[in-house]
Amino acid sequence: MHPLLKILTRGTEQVISEEELDKLLSSGKKLRIKFGVDPTSANLHLGHALSLLKLRQFQDLGHQVLLVIGDFTASIGDPSGRNTTRPLVPKEQILKNAQTYTEQAFKILDKERTEIFWNGSWFGRLSAEELLGLGRRVTVNQLLHRQDFHDRFTADQSIFLHELFYPLLQAWDSVMVKADIEIGGRDQLFNMLLGRDFQKEEGQNPQVVITLPILEGLDGSRKMSKSLGNDIGITEPPKEIFGKTMSISDSLMKRWFLVLFGEEVDPLANPMEEKKRLAEKIVTLFYGKEEAIKARTEFERVFSKKELPEEMPEFCFSQKQMPIVELLVAVGAVKSKSEARRLITQGGVSYQGKKVTDIHQSVEIQPDAVLRCGKRFFARIKPSS
Repeated sequence: MHPLLKILTRGTEQVISEEELDKLLSSGKKLRIKFGVDPTSANLHLGHALSLLKLRQFQDLGHQVLLVIGDFTASIGDPSGRNTTRPLVPKEQILKNAQTYTEQAFKILDKERTEIFWNGSWFGRLSAEELLGLGRRVTVNQLLHRQDFHDRFTADQSIFLHELFYPLLQAWDSVMVKADIEIGGRDQLFNMLLGRDFQKEEGQNPQVVITLPILEGLDGSRKMSKSLGNDIGITEPPKEIFGKTMSISDSLMKRWFLVLFGEEVDPLANPMEEKKRLAEKIVTLFYGKEEAIKARTEFERVFSKKELPEEMPEFCFSQKQMPIVELLVAVGAVKSKSEARRLITQGGVSYQGKKVTDIHQSVEIQPDAVLRCGKRFFARIKPSS
C-alpha cells in the first residue's frame, strides 16, 4: 500500500476504487485531478472549500488540478440533489460569476498547479449529431435510477429533457480533460461513475472517483447554502468568519474539524478553546495566520472581556432623532423593518449600552453613540457636522 493512501483518503466518504488509487499513486506519474464547478452564483462558501482542501492535498504532493468551469452546463443547471428544475441563469451572469469563482478558489489552490478549462469550449462546438451520440450511450432507465430523478419521477414531479443530459455532459468533461481522478460531493456520484464508463469507451483509463461528505451549515442540520443563510462565505471579513464559526454547536465543531482538516477533537479538551482553534484555522485558510490571530484577539476582547470592537463602521445622520427600526435598516444591520422588529422583540438590539425593547422607540443621534445588533454587528452613530 502506498504510504500516502491513508492520508489522501482521510475525510472522504467513498473511493472507487482504493486499489486503483493505490496503483496511481505508486506509478510515480503526475496525476490529473478533476474538479468541476457550475458558476450559478457569485461566491464560494466553506462547503466548496471542502473539495478545494482535498485538491490542495494532491497539489502539495506534486499533482495537477483540472478546474473545469461549467459555463455551458451552468446554463442547464445541475439537477443533483434537487427536487425541482433549476432556474435559468443568464450567460452574462455565468461568465461574471466564473471570474469570482477562480479568484476565490486560488485562496486555497496553488495557481501554478491548476489548469482551468471551460466546458463551453467543447460543448459549444458539439453538433446535434454528436449530442445525440452521447445520448445513445445511456438509457433512460439508467438515468431514472439516479436518486433525485427517481424521487421526482415517483412523486410525479416534472423532469425536463435537458436535465437528463446533464450527467452525460459532466461525464464527457472527464474524457475531454483526460482525468485520472475526479473529486466531488456524494450527490455527484452517478455523474462521476458515468465519466468512468465514457472514458473506458474512449480507450482511456477510468478515473478514480472520490466523494466527499456534504458539509452541514451553521444550523448543524441542512447542507451549507447561501440561499439558506447558513453559510460562511470565503470572501467574508476575518472577524465575521471567526464569529460565525464560534456560533456553531460543539457537536458541529467536532464534525467540521474532522471533515475539513481530518482532525479528531480530544474529548477532554475545552470545547470553547477548541472552537477558537477551529475558527482560527478557517480564517487562516483564506487570510493567513496574522489575520486569524487578529480576529481571535478581537473576538476575545468583545465577547470574553465585553469590550467594544476597536474598529466599527461609522454612520452620520442629519436628524436629531430616528426610529430604531429605521436606523437598523439604514446602517445595514438588517435587511428589512420586519427583521428589525423581530430582533428587538428577541432582545438582540442595544443602543448606548442599553437594550432596546420597544419596536416603536426613537433614539437620539448623539456623538459617538454605539449601536449593537445581534452578537457581531456594531456601528458608531454620529450627527452630521
